[in-house]
Amino acid sequence: MESGLPQAAGAGKILDGLLTFMPDWVQVTFIVLVVVVVLASWAVKIKRKIEYRRAVRSGRPVHAAAQYGQGRGADYLGSYAPGDGDRR
Repeated sequence: MESGLPQAAGAGKILDGLLTFMPDWVQVTFIVLVVVVVLASWAVKIKRKIEYRRAVRSGRPVHAAAQYGQGRGADYLGSYAPGDGDRR
């Protein structure tokens, strides 16, 4: 019979196992670095969202994902497109 405690994921068990063998200062440093990475990713995401909204309001062109029917990146190779003599 189970004890009623939630089961940790495999990655969580591995991470917990690694952290228990590390000295305290390494554990704290690792956790702080993970928190900093998460906060930095949120900050970048929010910054891009704000820049997108400002671009839309001011009427500037926005670099967005291609919509359905717009073709693919290979359709817009520009100077990298093969010339007529390059095809085989």
